[in-house]
Amino acid sequence: MNTIQRMISTQVVGKVSFATAGFVGLFFFFDLADELKWIGKGPGAGYSFEHALAYVLLMVPSHIYELLPITVLIGTIFVMSQFAQSSEFTIMRTSGMGPTLALRNLLSLGLAFVILTFAIGDYLSPPSSRLAQLLRTRYLGVAYTQGVTGAWLKENQGKGHSVVNVLALNPASEMQQVRIFAFDAGGRLNTMIRAEKALFEDSGDAWLLQNVLVDHFNSAQSGMQALQREQLPGLRWPSEMTQEMVSVALLKPERMATLDLFRYIQHLNSNNQSSQRYEIEFWKKIFYPLSCLVMVILALPFAYLHLRSTPITSVVFWGILIGISFFLMNNVFGHIGNLNAWAPWLAAATPGMIYMLISLLAFSWLVLRH
Repeated sequence: MNTIQRMISTQVVGKVSFATAGFVGLFFFFDLADELKWIGKGPGAGYSFEHALAYVLLMVPSHIYELLPITVLIGTIFVMSQFAQSSEFTIMRTSGMGPTLALRNLLSLGLAFVILTFAIGDYLSPPSSRLAQLLRTRYLGVAYTQGVTGAWLKENQGKGHSVVNVLALNPASEMQQVRIFAFDAGGRLNTMIRAEKALFEDSGDAWLLQNVLVDHFNSAQSGMQALQREQLPGLRWPSEMTQEMVSVALLKPERMATLDLFRYIQHLNSNNQSSQRYEIEFWKKIFYPLSCLVMVILALPFAYLHLRSTPITSVVFWGILIGISFFLMNNVFGHIGNLNAWAPWLAAATPGMIYMLISLLAFSWLVLRH
């Protein structure tokens, strides 16, 4: 049995590595072709082919993380189908490998892929994506922003609270076009600050605003608002929002590490902000590596099929379609859960549970049939 397990593991790891390398190569080619249009642009034509190549290489870990469950499915289906076509799996069964043992062998292999996927998605992909973005912004001279309005953050301060809008981060990690709306305990706007630029103080408890326009709204006895405006070259604004928090707000949630997502969710909850989107992404980060287990279970029924007259390429094609459908369903359920305010863990886990149920039903039916 140990010999059989080593043979299955060697075959699966080889085919998964080959499929991953093939897909990553395709993504690398398309990403590089897309980056070529930026060569020669930026301050002093600073963006060169070397920078484009480095950017594409730094994005490779993110592609590997996204592709691993699909390539695990494709590689495992190919191996199981090959065993079925050559009758090797029949020999394994007659040698004493029953359905439970076959399932256990693949689950142990799937667990190794789970650990690999989690390690890449949590420790390799986020820092490499951040470095790629910093490299691109530095040599292209463009600010890093999200959407049209940038990032919105909220912070409780004393008896009131402040709402902050940061349009972008420039290559020097300076915040651009900062707007701060300060509200009192009653929810009335008492100060509005607009700054052309803002820096993070080294102490981490204040922002240094530059070219500042401050509007003070003072309550008059008549109940009207008296406006006082002042123009300042600089202003120190106390805040506990760090550079990491602003960067997180500007990053795509799926590109963040699990711990960073958790900390940002805690910040949103402590400031009475909606964290539904980030909670769904947090649970997707938890469940996504576990989808490798679903994929190996989904591939096992192919070993029980009669595939002697069926080309392996046709089976692999169906495996690709199944993998793509899982990837699409995973994204769709995330958006549906966000729109309908589902429990975040349910929105993240539903696609995996559906495919797990389908694979177990197919496996049970084929075992009973044989």
